[in-house]
Amino acid sequence: MEKNKEEKIKLILGSGSPRRKELLGYLNIPFTIVTADLEEHSDSKVPSTFAIDISEQKGSAVFESLEDKENVLVISSDTIVVLGDKIYGKPYNREKASEMLLELSNQTHEVITAVSFFTKKAKHSFFESTKVTFEKIDPELLEKYLDTGESLDKAGAYGIQGSSLFFISRLEGSYSNVVGFPLDKVLHELKDKGYWTKLN
Repeated sequence: MEKNKEEKIKLILGSGSPRRKELLGYLNIPFTIVTADLEEHSDSKVPSTFAIDISEQKGSAVFESLEDKENVLVISSDTIVVLGDKIYGKPYNREKASEMLLELSNQTHEVITAVSFFTKKAKHSFFESTKVTFEKIDPELLEKYLDTGESLDKAGAYGIQGSSLFFISRLEGSYSNVVGFPLDKVLHELKDKGYWTKLN
């Protein structure tokens, strides 16, 4: 029994996102939240590599900030929206949000969420991709959506769990991935890497 206790690991979510907190909570395992301030930047032009790079920067910053790094698993994540060869992060104001949404209007884009695991012994990253199709966005509806303020803290200027559902016509892939945390794949990777039994 003592050996099993020693092997137990503590889970830390390296994100202040209320959406990721809610999704991770569905796994019914205890976790704490630790965030780190950093300027997110990647020189990669490959969307999946870009997202993984940012996710790893977040996770590394959180892990290095911990006083006790023993028996800890940090999970970090980053979500981007991709249309063609253009990567969309979070808009910095209403005008930029409007510009992003109009570019996504009547188009099918890709949502990529990268997730990273950090322990003292290893680092592991992966990503999930989902295709989202927008209807042509009505100008009046766009203004009403921008009025909600939902756009400003979300990649691509929208959140699928909010009022933007009005202009989302089709989804191909994981819903939770578009929310910002591919729960099914996270669970699979936790089990595959042997962390799941140590968290329960």
